[in-house]
Amino acid sequence: MASLKEIKSRIQSVKSTQKITSAMKMVSSAKLRKAQRIIENFYPYEQKMNALLNNFLSAQEGDIDSVFADEREIERVAIVVFASNSSLCGSFNNNVAKRLTQVLESYNILEQENILLYPIGKKIAKACVKMNFKPQGDFESLADKPNYNQAVNLADTLMNLFLNKEIDRVELIYHHFESKSSHIITSETFLPLRFESRGKGTPVTDYIVEPDSRAILEELIPKVLRIKLYTALLDSNASEHAARAIAMQTATDNADELLQELSLQYNKSRQQAITNELLDIVGGSFGRS
Repeated sequence: MASLKEIKSRIQSVKSTQKITSAMKMVSSAKLRKAQRIIENFYPYEQKMNALLNNFLSAQEGDIDSVFADEREIERVAIVVFASNSSLCGSFNNNVAKRLTQVLESYNILEQENILLYPIGKKIAKACVKMNFKPQGDFESLADKPNYNQAVNLADTLMNLFLNKEIDRVELIYHHFESKSSHIITSETFLPLRFESRGKGTPVTDYIVEPDSRAILEELIPKVLRIKLYTALLDSNASEHAARAIAMQTATDNADELLQELSLQYNKSRQQAITNELLDIVGGSFGRS
């Protein structure tokens, strides 16, 4: 059995750790509230833009082709994967790495040099290097502080590569934020763009188009794609803070349980030590008599 000094030392150590995890939980919770407010304010805008695009396409007579919807044989693919710069957020980064592995397996017919990885976050960038992939840039700052202009630059880079037929598909891997306790790992196609088909009986909005449909689409589609990438970035950022807040809350609760066990063990050991001392005193008294 451990000595009283050892148990007391462990209790102090656990208390120190508990203070750290509790402080980290409060910091993450504050960051989560801010990130949640941003994503909840941005969601309606993204959904309205998507609805506007689909309604506009549905209102046009005949098929309207877009270079961003060009389906072709996949010879080269780009994957944008969103994670975090730091750890202590539960299985957040591991889930992203696992999904990336699954997506890479689906492209196992391609040569490794024909798969371009764009890791958003230090942790997933290191994972890419371990997989023997060279990241296509440094995007660590985006993981900590989502920036619309930087997200637009990345989206424009991907669109230009697609337009120039240097890549044939772009995939996104990120956590979709639903609530503090629910953030779902998601993988979806960014390019080519897939338009939603209009069902029978769906009302069609009668748009007055100026100057013409083609000019509108050339402006609207890139804007929708930029917003889509930025939304994925906000989703991932909010999910990271939620995962860290939950992980630190769990660690704090575990520290509480461990402290209770150690305190019980300390009291038992102390009681046993006192009992042994009393027995020694009583035994000595009888020996002298």
